[in-house]
Amino acid sequence: MALLADKTAVITGGSTGIGLATAKRLAEEGAYVFITGRRQAELEAAAKEIGDNVTVVQGDVADPGDLDRLYTVVADSGRRIDVLFANAAVIDVARLGEITEQHLDHLLNIDFKGLVFTVQKALPLLEDGASVILNSSNTNAKGSEGIGVYAAIKAAVRSLARTWASELRDRNIRVNVVSPGATDTPGLNDLARVLVEGPNAVEEFERQQRSVIPMGRRGTPDEVANAVLFLASDLSTYTTGADIPVDGGTNQI
Repeated sequence: MALLADKTAVITGGSTGIGLATAKRLAEEGAYVFITGRRQAELEAAAKEIGDNVTVVQGDVADPGDLDRLYTVVADSGRRIDVLFANAAVIDVARLGEITEQHLDHLLNIDFKGLVFTVQKALPLLEDGASVILNSSNTNAKGSEGIGVYAAIKAAVRSLARTWASELRDRNIRVNVVSPGATDTPGLNDLARVLVEGPNAVEEFERQQRSVIPMGRRGTPDEVANAVLFLASDLSTYTTGADIPVDGGTNQI
């Protein structure tokens, strides 16, 4: 039997990368999936990849009104939420001395405020016994100067999981974190073009990353999706407040 048969999942940032891979994986295991993203064309393309069991809702997690609209769509479908993957995030680069209010606000609005309200606004629709999964990150900034604010926010996400796991225990709602390391996504390649100069920025950045990853390669979105599936399913019913690293051993060895 499918691990998520008759379950409903909501995934923010579900049109590309880790979010899309996770949406496909959860749908394969029987879940009906709602995905969000800022760009309608990418959402529609993602829906074609996922198949029949999906609804797309265009919106930005930084806008509380868009989150309200997302959950209205879910409620109007007659469904309740069994799995919530707060995945949407961006990364901007600014070294200490170069940080602006715009830089700080952009990261905080999407990566922190957006995540907080993604979870808080879902509470009335969350089934007792639901699984909430937060996407953190490998926050080791070695070799990636300029991501201090991003790394600090991701560390805060880890802290939220601990607090919320305790606050929601009476409803038997589990809250966990998945922390990907260097993962082969469009966003990581965009970051490479910012951090590394030259026409071969993507290749050079990947080479630099491989040199410090014990497994000697980047991860794939599918590998992260498998970790999310574990946390989403009844395979992890005694796991809450945990951080599951999917980083090739970068922060473990």
